[in-house]
Amino acid sequence: MKPIRLVRGFVTVGGWTLMSRILGFVRDALIAAFFGAGPVAEAFAVAFSLPNMFRRFFAEGTLNVAFVPMFSKKVEAEDHAKRFAEETLAVLATALIALTLLATLFMPALVTLMAAGLIGDQRFDLAVDFGRIAFPYVLFISVGALFSGILNATGRFAAAAAAPVMLNVVLSVAMIAASKMGLSVERALIWAVPVAGAAQLAVVWIAAAKAGFNLRPRLPRLTPEIKSLLVLAGPAALAGGVVQINLLVGRQVASFSQEGAIQYLNLADRLYQLPLGVVAIAIGIVLLPDLSRRLQAGDHKGARDAYNRAFEFALLLTVPAAVALIVIPDVLISFLFQRGAFTAEDTQKTALAVMIYGLGLPAFVMQKVLQPLYFAREDTKTPFRFAVYAMVINAVVAVGLSFVIGYLAAAVATTLAAWGMVALLWFGKKGMGEDVHADTRLIRRAPRILIAALLMGAVLWGGEMALSPVFELSRGMGTLLLVALGIVGYFTFAHLIGAVRMAELRGSVRRGG
Repeated sequence: MKPIRLVRGFVTVGGWTLMSRILGFVRDALIAAFFGAGPVAEAFAVAFSLPNMFRRFFAEGTLNVAFVPMFSKKVEAEDHAKRFAEETLAVLATALIALTLLATLFMPALVTLMAAGLIGDQRFDLAVDFGRIAFPYVLFISVGALFSGILNATGRFAAAAAAPVMLNVVLSVAMIAASKMGLSVERALIWAVPVAGAAQLAVVWIAAAKAGFNLRPRLPRLTPEIKSLLVLAGPAALAGGVVQINLLVGRQVASFSQEGAIQYLNLADRLYQLPLGVVAIAIGIVLLPDLSRRLQAGDHKGARDAYNRAFEFALLLTVPAAVALIVIPDVLISFLFQRGAFTAEDTQKTALAVMIYGLGLPAFVMQKVLQPLYFAREDTKTPFRFAVYAMVINAVVAVGLSFVIGYLAAAVATTLAAWGMVALLWFGKKGMGEDVHADTRLIRRAPRILIAALLMGAVLWGGEMALSPVFELSRGMGTLLLVALGIVGYFTFAHLIGAVRMAELRGSVRRGG
């Protein structure tokens, strides 16, 4: 994949992810408006996190990290790629069906594992009920991830990136329709989760069939290739497990804190996930198969260029987003969620968590750029070892600070652990060769990107005060004007000091097709 086509891949995936995240804010705004930070909102947050937790084991662990590099090389070598995908599907689906049945049976234990602080009040029983309804989502979304991996590995990014839009559309429509029809909004919300998963799977299944990968059902067999896949996937799944332990620690801390703390962290997480999803997920999806193909072909110069342009693209969009989350979190949270049952006090408590997550945002994204360097070389053990170290940092900080700053300890711990992980990944790549070194262009532009972002932060800080009359008239209009001012200011500064060339960026996107 040529560099400009690589950028086009980032933009395609990032664009669809942006749409999904925007619709995700609509979904979360509806949940906040209907349920505020009360018992239903917190029970839903816990229940919905359960299938998502296991999805990260199966989808992001087994598939993205292990399946995609192996499948990409088979496509490149024309070595029975379709058969390998069918064998993977058979084993994956069998494991997921068994997991879903067991989770339904042991749901009280799973909810206890997620948020033991809920035991003894209505939130626990509600979370158990919601969890049993929502958990089949993991089956649909993980099988869908296999088809998404097939599409991404063959350079077809649009359908796989568009599929997550279905989740937010289905959940939002379900809540609005239930409210209009006088039905239970909370029941409509939770039953919409598995329905949305089935819709997401249908999108990528059809797209993969059109691309020539209409997979046939097979009986699961542990073939030599599947065994190799599991050997690669094991450390990756364990690394994903470490990440989930970090999240579990944070949620447990919140569950023992003040009421509403789980929802505060959940909404703060949603906000910083917008740039993380648009940039980091796009890079991770596009970069890994590209690096795998280049290394298979011995194109080390191309691999170095792809890695450096991915890093530059990540910094260009992530650093200003982090500055914005730190400077104007209250403005963003109040615009997105402060309505209905979600109060101004809820906004302030959520904004504090957003500021802390903002400090860690660049680290979250840099991980997505650095990890493919290991995974493309079929090295999943090293990132797992680093993830264990980060887990220790997270657990010590979260538990230790929880007695001092309550639920905010979870955000502080997550941020510090993320930066620790980046440091380990950065220094751990030294023995990989020249293709992982920063080139002259990245070294020149990185500090300029930081300067442009800091200047933008000053513009946002002054702009918020200057636009106070507008905010008094319309909170929405004031927020949109302030965000527009920040975007224009950042790219103007970036262009003037040489952090980016706008004609170059436009040309990369335009010629990428």
